[in-house]
Amino acid sequence: MSSPYGSENRPTTRVRPYALTSGRTEPAISLPLEAVVETVSYTAHLEWPAGDLRTEIVRLGTHRLSVAEIAAYLGRPLGMVRVMIGDLVVGGILRVHSTLTEQASYDERRSLMERTLRGLRGL
Repeated sequence: MSSPYGSENRPTTRVRPYALTSGRTEPAISLPLEAVVETVSYTAHLEWPAGDLRTEIVRLGTHRLSVAEIAAYLGRPLGMVRVMIGDLVVGGILRVHSTLTEQASYDERRSLMERTLRGLRGL
């Protein structure tokens, strides 16, 4: 999938998804796939080794993408990305914006569905 955020030329890794999440399959927080993620602290990634997937997630968070979109741009399993995003939220590096409420307008609902579909198609 071609990405406007520059991750299409990333080398593939042979590390299994469960190794990156310590075998966990559920995020530490409630994290719907349509939830929008935003980077709060961009300096934390400086302590991680080069090529660390968390750095890519934090970088994509600066664009305020949904969980599904981030997984699609990274070309990684949605479950694994959800766990990693949950860890970054708990660590104070990312923030999750709440999904739509009952009072959401038609345009807000449509925008959310379009973003979610884009992310799902990318998976």
